[in-house]
Amino acid sequence: MRAANVLHLGLKELWSLARDPIMLLLIVFVFTVSVYTGATVLPETLHTAPIAIVDEDHSLLSERIIVAFEPPYFQLPELIQQARMDQRMDAGLDTFALVIPSGFQRDVLAGRSPAVQLNVDATRVSQALTGSGYVQSIISTEVQTFVQNSQATAEPALQLVTRMRFNPELTKTWFGAVNKVIDNITLLSIVLTGAALIRERERGTIEHLLVMPVTPFEIMASKVWSMGLVVLLSGLLSLLFVVQDLLRVPLAGSLPLFTAGATLYLFASTSLGIFLGTFARSMAQFGLLLMMVLLPLQMLSGGVTPRESMPELVRTVMLAAPNTHFVMLAQGILFRGATLSVVWPQFLALLLIGSVFFGVAHARFRSAITAMA
Repeated sequence: MRAANVLHLGLKELWSLARDPIMLLLIVFVFTVSVYTGATVLPETLHTAPIAIVDEDHSLLSERIIVAFEPPYFQLPELIQQARMDQRMDAGLDTFALVIPSGFQRDVLAGRSPAVQLNVDATRVSQALTGSGYVQSIISTEVQTFVQNSQATAEPALQLVTRMRFNPELTKTWFGAVNKVIDNITLLSIVLTGAALIRERERGTIEHLLVMPVTPFEIMASKVWSMGLVVLLSGLLSLLFVVQDLLRVPLAGSLPLFTAGATLYLFASTSLGIFLGTFARSMAQFGLLLMMVLLPLQMLSGGVTPRESMPELVRTVMLAAPNTHFVMLAQGILFRGATLSVVWPQFLALLLIGSVFFGVAHARFRSAITAMA
């Protein structure tokens, strides 16, 4: 292999990409708008849900329950009369309407189990699904605390003190922004390398490469380093300007260490893109292959759902996927400030998996090039 051939072929790929406005627009969109929207969309947890309360008891317990509904989960409760409840919900003013019946505190202290009525606007699906559980939890906590104080029970022997690390305010934007960058690095590294190969075939320039004194290894290596460089620079710029500056997400660890890990990961993911590109005959076919491969990789890598909650078989199989180790590495460095002494197993795994992916992709690529010749 001659390094000069790899360099010049890589520069050709960069020039070809620069002349493709659709791909350039995709890169910009993915690392700016997609990251921002992915981090700021309505989270699964409840956030500033409107609630109205009909207090027919007017007791100390009902006042405690009313005060317990506060931001950021709920808006400040709107105290209304029973006659206005249906009208407000029909107008879409309230997602929840809670009715505390008369004699509620008396029945609680008497040991009975009084019922409260909760009306939910189920058209607001994201809030309705989680909000009912929040309302029940708040009421149960306040009732239990009120009963314990009223009975003058002794203090419990054990008290749990919760301390949140790495994200004390549980701001989901922090996790959403970084995980979105990780997912987009995977997406673009596969798309750009696979598209670069298919573009050669569709434009007929693959025949030009076959008559040149270059080897399949040099052709593949040039696509890997050039497209990997584009994705790496784009991802770093997104972390610095979109995640850190625009979204105000603190990055706890070393950015150079993350860059080194991302480089190893791109070595594997770009090889996977070329491997998929050798099977596809058009961009449409490549898109279908991408959906079959990309969705399982992203869903089962640990970025969306913790790996600990997955079946043992799935966790074992996904250890062969490079983005599983990249998610562990990136979260460790960017969220928890991990050093090389902590994440070196992920570095080693990415190096080994990347070498295997590159070897398999090169064998398939050389076979495809030979068949074209």
